Amino acid sequence: MAGMNIAKRLRELREAKGLSQGDIERKSGLLRSYISRVEGGYTAPSLSTLEKFAKALDVEPYQLLYAGKARPSGPKVPEQSTPSKPVQKLVKLFEEMSSPNRKLILTLASKLGKS
Repeated sequence: MAGMNIAKRLRELREAKGLSQGDIERKSGLLRSYISRVEGGYTAPSLSTLEKFAKALDVEPYQLLYAGKARPSGPKVPEQSTPSKPVQKLVKLFEEMSSPNRKLILTLASKLGKS
């Protein structure tokens, strides 16, 4: 996933399904102007917003972050497990961040993934 451009991926998926930004607005409840800013890379969506995009595009959320054909492999986690307290805290902090800070964190994570 290193270097995955979420903005580009969202636009590619939307266009591949023949959907307009207006279609995504109607399906997700997100404003078209916001959808445009996300696709343009000007704002970084929160995790809950990514879930809204995934539902509107009729894809699994992981497909917004991963362009491979098969589901990405990762650590085997029991289906019913709940995230640890530190992970829950991290998700909560990420959700509460401003868009510029989320974008900074995602850019940093992408750069770290390349090293």
